[in-house]
Amino acid sequence: MAGRPPLTTPILLTGATGYIGGRLLRRLEEERQPVRCLTRRPEALVRDTGSSTTVVAGDLLARETLDSALTGVRLAYYLVHSMAAGGRFEELDRRAAFNFAAAARAAGVDQIVYLGALGSGRDLSSHLASRQEVGRILRRSGVPTLELRSSIVIGSGSASFEALRAVVELLPVVIVPRSAETMVQPIAVEDVVEYLLASARLEDALNVVVEIGGRDRTTYVELLRAYADERGLRRAVVPATLATPRLSRWFLSLATPVYGQIAATMVDSMRNETTVLSSRARELFETRPRGVHEAIERALRNEDNEYAETRWSDALPTDVDGWGGAGIGHRHVFTRSVQVEGGAAEAFAPIQRIGGSTGWYSGNWFWLLRGLLDTLRGGVGLRRGRRDPVDLRVGDTVDFWRVERLEPGRLLRLRAEMKIPGRLWLQFEVVARRRGARVRQTTIFDARGVVGLAYWYALYPVHRRVFAGMLWGIERASDANDVAPRCSRGSSRGPATLTPRRSRRRRARPRLASSEFFDRKGERHGLESF
Repeated sequence: MAGRPPLTTPILLTGATGYIGGRLLRRLEEERQPVRCLTRRPEALVRDTGSSTTVVAGDLLARETLDSALTGVRLAYYLVHSMAAGGRFEELDRRAAFNFAAAARAAGVDQIVYLGALGSGRDLSSHLASRQEVGRILRRSGVPTLELRSSIVIGSGSASFEALRAVVELLPVVIVPRSAETMVQPIAVEDVVEYLLASARLEDALNVVVEIGGRDRTTYVELLRAYADERGLRRAVVPATLATPRLSRWFLSLATPVYGQIAATMVDSMRNETTVLSSRARELFETRPRGVHEAIERALRNEDNEYAETRWSDALPTDVDGWGGAGIGHRHVFTRSVQVEGGAAEAFAPIQRIGGSTGWYSGNWFWLLRGLLDTLRGGVGLRRGRRDPVDLRVGDTVDFWRVERLEPGRLLRLRAEMKIPGRLWLQFEVVARRRGARVRQTTIFDARGVVGLAYWYALYPVHRRVFAGMLWGIERASDANDVAPRCSRGSSRGPATLTPRRSRRRRARPRLASSEFFDRKGERHGLESF
């Protein structure tokens, strides 16, 4: 179908703080579309938007707050739900839809695009029934509404994906209810966003339901197995009458506390088939969605990229080394920092020399023992050392680590290549201050299954002490008088002997970061964003 030219009037986006809404906002900004975001908490969004986006305050449950937000709008995206509100979510969804429909009609909006849910049969779950009821309210409002109905969305951060991930990661044997053999058609989050963007390019306003799904039809059982395959986990998935939906809801509320209410509500939907029955999407759009394995592999790879680009000095402004660290996504992170007297160059010099013949500044006995154990298990151990005691490049080996990212004078990221039940990264960042510099050390562990979690928590006291000693050793080395001159000459004749002086400052006790740094941006006291 021929497309319409780019809009000159603002596109109203509800749910911009949510999982899908946030991704859609970034794509609209990349296309330089004028966007107006409606949110109850503008302060949580305004700092993350571009110049083509404005953020306005409004509440879908308060009709009087919507008129100004919709003024001059021709296209509006409706990407909110209220499943996190518990037993009241149907009522809240209904009220919000009626309010938005009335305000859109009064403002003369040409097209509403709503992301709903697939589901067929008379006995729809309360979740699916509510999502489809919202679509009917919008379509009957007098404003043309394009309702995109999708199945499970695959992507890191999606409630359904995180629930799936939690089950597979934690349980060697996954007992699921018989309803897990129901057919589903999962779709990658990137494909959902493509459909949403394509909806804005349609030449004519439409008042229809369009079913969208991924390339593959599968079952929840096979979906769990597909995730296990992509993660390299051996998992037995067994449908059983014993695993009732009620028991499954209880387990998910424990395994995924951040998404627990939503995930538990979605268990009821497993009894309903969510597959595409219409070819209308292929007729309207050029999007050709991915298959299940590709969607999962892409989700995991994108998550790796997001972590790799994270500056923990910005993401976690306070130290986090409480028991087990902080759970961010499905990874475990602990981070701490020290203030050094010299500048950024002096602070980074001992970091750049770490490992090899220089050692690890503290607990060298531990690293020697760890290397021996790794060698006995067939790993690389410590025998690789370093290519050069001073010079460092991306891809270099540092004992049983490898340099994954290097910004000279600012950042070093090492990826562990020892044999452990998971993946481990060690990152150092140096931030110049008015007086001296701050060195931040961050450890990120991606546990592989329950064995990985057991490894992490069992060795956490040792790791915590060893890494703390390493950071304080770097502090002492950076304060030594002769570090910077030798490093600046770039000598490669071997490590010079350091004569560190003990800092006269008291070591600050690590502070546990406030939970506000780890909460998702979704608005949790009423309507949620997709």
